[in-house]
Amino acid sequence: MMTAERLNTVQEYYFSIKLREVRELVAQGKPIINMGIGSPDLAPSKEVVQAMQEALAEPGAHQYQSYQGLPELRSAFAKFYAEKFEVALDGASEILPLMGSKEGIMHISMAFLNVGDAVLIPDPGYPTYTSVTRLLGAKPIMYDLTEENGWLPNLKALSQMDLDKVKLMWISYPNMPTGARITQHKMEELVAFAKAHEILIVNDNPYSFVLNQAPTSILQVEGAKAVALELNSLSKTFNMAGWRVGMVAGSAQHINAVLKIKSNMDSGMFYGIQKGAVMALNSGQEWFQKLDALYDRRRELMFQLVDLVGATYDRSSAGMFVWAKLPQGEKPSEAFIDGLLHEKHIFIAPGTIFGKNGEGYIRFSLCVTEEKIREAIARF
Repeated sequence: MMTAERLNTVQEYYFSIKLREVRELVAQGKPIINMGIGSPDLAPSKEVVQAMQEALAEPGAHQYQSYQGLPELRSAFAKFYAEKFEVALDGASEILPLMGSKEGIMHISMAFLNVGDAVLIPDPGYPTYTSVTRLLGAKPIMYDLTEENGWLPNLKALSQMDLDKVKLMWISYPNMPTGARITQHKMEELVAFAKAHEILIVNDNPYSFVLNQAPTSILQVEGAKAVALELNSLSKTFNMAGWRVGMVAGSAQHINAVLKIKSNMDSGMFYGIQKGAVMALNSGQEWFQKLDALYDRRRELMFQLVDLVGATYDRSSAGMFVWAKLPQGEKPSEAFIDGLLHEKHIFIAPGTIFGKNGEGYIRFSLCVTEEKIREAIARF
């Protein structure tokens, strides 16, 4: 049986391939330290786990759930955005819970893209933006993010391009993979750009509460709901990556379009997970302070490791990664990380998996214990 032609437009995800190699080395007895993946190694709070467990005994807990999620979950998201971003959202119509924000990338793309439409995608950026665009028969148009421009879009350059077929623009701030932050002024410029060119901007925003004292949302800009959606996730903020719970927020019109897709793709999020998510979203400030304190200790140790590697970095970046620049004249990024993997048994991510502008950069994940970071330092 021949596979669909759309499979020819994508390849197996880099980490899916590379982690097989890592597992083979582990099976051979190699003491691999994995610093490549941004999957939190920490647990959610006890209160969150308890809320999920208690929910299992409630009537209807094991039945199909609403496609729109529990009203109290949508209300919890709305309250969270009001408190953390000062953004007013109607929980009944402007928020749609998702089984992780990654599925939102597909749902949003399916809701707004036709074959032949174009999508602006950051380089470097999350590879899924490109693969989903291609799977739907749309055209990815990469726009450059550079260190010289603070890893922010050059809207002047974009405005000079032919944007007639562009329907979507993906952004991610705090940025993945670089950790760059965005200013209120730049967000206002982005919203104005989207309105001028009739483009829907989607901000993928899962890193606002990791080592970041000034959380930002594209929806903070007045009038942004007309041209913007925002994805958010509990994966990083509350150590719930495996739970698969996130949301998309925006105007009722845009949310309803995404719901039409989602309601044909699943039968609702598990009740217990939703109850745990409600508890997480109501966490006090102490939770965020403890999380930042832990990641800050890890990052300070990681800086020592990056110094030993000989790379440079921005100490003020946000998120759970250290994005580092290799010395000029060093090996290509992928050759460099392969050398570390086989010589020091340390796995980190090459910048090239995020785009051509990632060449010359490497990425270290903070999702590894202080003990393991010290062990990696000792190997140098």
